[in-house]
Amino acid sequence: MARTRLYRNGVLESEDFPASDISDYLDDPTVTVWLDMCSPTAEDLQIISEELDLHQLAVEDAVHEHQRPKLDRYETHSFLTAYAVRLDITTGELDRLEVAAFITPRAFVTVRKDPDFDIEDVVRRWDSAPEMAKSGVGFLIYGLLDYVVDSHFASVQELDEQIEALEDLVFAEHVDDNEMQRRSLNLRKSLVTLRRVVLPMREVANTLMRRDMHVVDDTLMPYYQDVYDHVLRAAEWTDSLRDLVTTIRETQLALQGNRLNMIMKKVTSWAAIIAVPTAVTGFYGQNVPYPGFGKPEGFWVSTIAMVAISAALYWAFRKRDWL
Repeated sequence: MARTRLYRNGVLESEDFPASDISDYLDDPTVTVWLDMCSPTAEDLQIISEELDLHQLAVEDAVHEHQRPKLDRYETHSFLTAYAVRLDITTGELDRLEVAAFITPRAFVTVRKDPDFDIEDVVRRWDSAPEMAKSGVGFLIYGLLDYVVDSHFASVQELDEQIEALEDLVFAEHVDDNEMQRRSLNLRKSLVTLRRVVLPMREVANTLMRRDMHVVDDTLMPYYQDVYDHVLRAAEWTDSLRDLVTTIRETQLALQGNRLNMIMKKVTSWAAIIAVPTAVTGFYGQNVPYPGFGKPEGFWVSTIAMVAISAALYWAFRKRDWL
């Protein structure tokens, strides 16, 4: 289902009119038109392609999924690809919601490649600032970018909280190492995915603010600067969190190594203590005469030797913190 809107002189005039009527309004310089399509086919886009004279390469990119975030410029329009993101708190996995957009001087066409992309939130942002609608297509682009970048910022904030919780578990006494390893790897994977989505948005926002694009006027410039600032902060935050996850993982491995060393020292120390009575009893088990052979004092000498040597070893190991 296609959704349409018509703004005239910055005022919302009509909605949900046929997409085939868009070209009838574009000759009016006071008009701004928005068209939204969800998971369209190449045939669906062909109609709007003829209406707006869209480049064939841009139409192909709008149909095919998993494009990188970018802003391509053509003779009559520009083509934007971006991703909103959503973090699953339970698993730590990140979902990407792809959206493409065609930008012309008087028309803005969004193509949602995932039905879960919340276009209603974008519309609410437009409706919350009707005084900015006079800025035309730039205002519509700002609403979309603001939603996308806010999803990046919200996800990186949630990832920060998840990593802080993971950090607290590193020095806990009873830790499920397998679960912690799985969790840390999922978070790192999500951070890598988020970084791939966030970093290109710096170039997208920066290009849109260029004067030769004729998209951002003086009214919108502070708002685009705010979006650009959020993009930079999200990108820097993502990089720092990725380094932190790596540090947590390395710390966990180091602690596991230390625990293993402590266990090995304890096992070796107890083995050394147990070896003493084994050696003494083995010596006194010889079938040859020796001092105390066949006499009661031989038993007491061997017993005292075992206890004394074992106690000395125990004291020495405790002093070195091996037990």
